[in-house]
Amino acid sequence: MTKYDLTPALSRGDIDTAGHRRRDESWLEKAWADPTSRVLVLRSGDPSGHGWRALLARQSRALVTTTNGRPRLVFHTPAEAPEGERYLLGVDGDGHAVFAVRAASEDALSEREGGEAASLREVGALLDDRDSGLLTHAVALANWNATHRFCPMCGAPTRMAAAGHVRVCEAEGVEHFPRMDPAVIMLVHREVDGVEQCLLANNPRWPSNRYSVLAGFVEPGESLEQAVVREVAEEVGVLVSEPAYLASQPWPFPRSLMLGYLAPAVGETERTDLEEIADVRWFSRAELYEAARAGEVLLPGSVSIARKLIEHWYGGELPGEW
Repeated sequence: MTKYDLTPALSRGDIDTAGHRRRDESWLEKAWADPTSRVLVLRSGDPSGHGWRALLARQSRALVTTTNGRPRLVFHTPAEAPEGERYLLGVDGDGHAVFAVRAASEDALSEREGGEAASLREVGALLDDRDSGLLTHAVALANWNATHRFCPMCGAPTRMAAAGHVRVCEAEGVEHFPRMDPAVIMLVHREVDGVEQCLLANNPRWPSNRYSVLAGFVEPGESLEQAVVREVAEEVGVLVSEPAYLASQPWPFPRSLMLGYLAPAVGETERTDLEEIADVRWFSRAELYEAARAGEVLLPGSVSIARKLIEHWYGGELPGEW
């Protein structure tokens, strides 16, 4: 079986993020005045919605066009860009600055022909490394800036600084940096009578045939490995030991960082969370392939690290997805 690429779709990116330029106002002004600079325009999304259906409907979108069967981001010149918050995404291999603008107008993307508005969830796995990294970076900054208009310490308004990567309290001058919520995501596996199996679960809010790996947020004072053990025990009553880290992926819906693990099951324990999981199934590799091929089980989309964990364990690509 050929080696499976574990790189998560949203963990790619191949341009210099140019962090040292974010506070250089003179350089930023010159870059914005340069017609060779590139601007990715985001239509304003609503990052305050909760649940996967709300995220699909309200997340920020950018223009994409299709070239040789593959989507690519559509860029504007600074002169063409609409009004809105401006973020520096970096400098590309040709030395051109790349910005993102979170457009103030909901109709900003409809003014340019040759592209179709699409979300990161829809095209993140299909874009090349450069475009996937740029769109992920842009959406993450847009979501953070949109939800941190006020200082969490005193409640005063904040203003954007460092080209979108810092917000400053207007009252006290305190700097606030982008928030990311760490979450562990793990594929639980075991061996029974010489047959390896993985555990997949169905959330009660999903269609009955939709299955994925387990995941949960890391709690204060907890290591990543402790979070893996706790979450698996709470949600499915399985005891795991010595989880092995595999990969991470930003998940800006609105601000998570997913840390992926393989977690070997070593026994059973008390299940204390009876709300998050509706059904649990163990699959051998052959059973998983047949269930996915027949549509009996719908697996996570290719944009998610969950899909990567499942296919890494399986050893190759599997059919079907949400």
